[in-house]
Amino acid sequence: MKQLLEGSQAVAEAARLCRPQVVAAYPITPQTHIIERLAQHVADGELTAEFINAESEFGAASIVLGAVATGVRAFTATASQGLLLMTEVLYNIAGLRLPVVMVCANRAVGAPINIFSDHQDSMSVRDAGWVQLYVESNQEAVDTLIQAYRIAEVCDLPVMVCMDGFLLTHTFEPVDLPTQAMVDNFLPSFCFSRTLDPDHPMTLGGASEPDNYQEYRSAQQTAMEDAMPVIEALDAEFNDQFGRAHGGLLRAYRLEKAETVLLGIGSLMGAVHDVVDKLRDQGQAVGALRLRCFRPFPAQALVQQLRGARRIIVLEKAISIGAGGIVAAELRAALHQAGIMTPVASVIGGLGGRDLTPEVIEAVFQETMFQETNVGEVGAAFQFVPEQIPLNPPFFKGGSKKKRRGKK
Repeated sequence: MKQLLEGSQAVAEAARLCRPQVVAAYPITPQTHIIERLAQHVADGELTAEFINAESEFGAASIVLGAVATGVRAFTATASQGLLLMTEVLYNIAGLRLPVVMVCANRAVGAPINIFSDHQDSMSVRDAGWVQLYVESNQEAVDTLIQAYRIAEVCDLPVMVCMDGFLLTHTFEPVDLPTQAMVDNFLPSFCFSRTLDPDHPMTLGGASEPDNYQEYRSAQQTAMEDAMPVIEALDAEFNDQFGRAHGGLLRAYRLEKAETVLLGIGSLMGAVHDVVDKLRDQGQAVGALRLRCFRPFPAQALVQQLRGARRIIVLEKAISIGAGGIVAAELRAALHQAGIMTPVASVIGGLGGRDLTPEVIEAVFQETMFQETNVGEVGAAFQFVPEQIPLNPPFFKGGSKKKRRGKK
């Protein structure tokens, strides 16, 4: 049934429908409304679960680790500095192969303090061993959270559902919430084979030696690679049962005969689609590709979709300080491994909640075309979207510079 819901409320409803028996969290903007709604459901008897107000995000992550290890489904959510505080436990959850599911309400990290949306928080833990799924809309957030529990429990991997803070968490959209019966049919009861049980004692998370530690990491890597077809298959199964699909690993938009591809993550892709439509109407061969699954990184799927492109522009809302664009670096490696030398321009913007409007995105496209025509290459290793976009290019490196005042 369709309802007008704030993104946080919609995600909380999806979590409730998945029947977690333990919900543990510490409030942090812009995640707070998710946890408040779940707490109200528990208080009203609408969710049979233990709700635990943790003393910190580290504590919340530790609680859900223990809960899943004892054989119950659990849920938590966080953002920004809270996710960073969880980091040690995130690695432990992944290393123990516990199917924990959480929501990251993407927010900038300090310093300076900033409560608005970008992807620096979740990108900072990209190597912790969690599946990372990034959503474009609140409807997709609901559907992906339900899928996430199946993915986690089939693959014995933790899953992080990433949704843009404020842009999604605090925005009201019509959302089609499935019935409890529909979710129960898609998501079976949780049955964990390695449950801590005093009647059958075992050690969970014991020490390892140099002669076996590497095998644990190898098994994690294999599980992540094996998760990709599971993600695709479950999205298709979800579509069969609920009538909605979100692309599995990737979602293409007007890629047919596209010479230039705009690639991005999350809610900014709505604006990207508007730009693609406008440029297509002007006769430009432009398309878009949304990276829905960042971990595991779908290198082969990306190569397949981008093989025919002449140039790729990656719009990133995160930066690896000292290196540059994160997604672009991994994309270049995947393409080069496949023998494809298509130029990839990495454009970093939207940090700290700055708007990436259709006008900005179109200007990025025009500047990339200008550089290729006049400089002979597509951009530098990476470039920031500037503070103000002039009406005409160039506005990146190599463009017009302000005249310095003073003596010559």
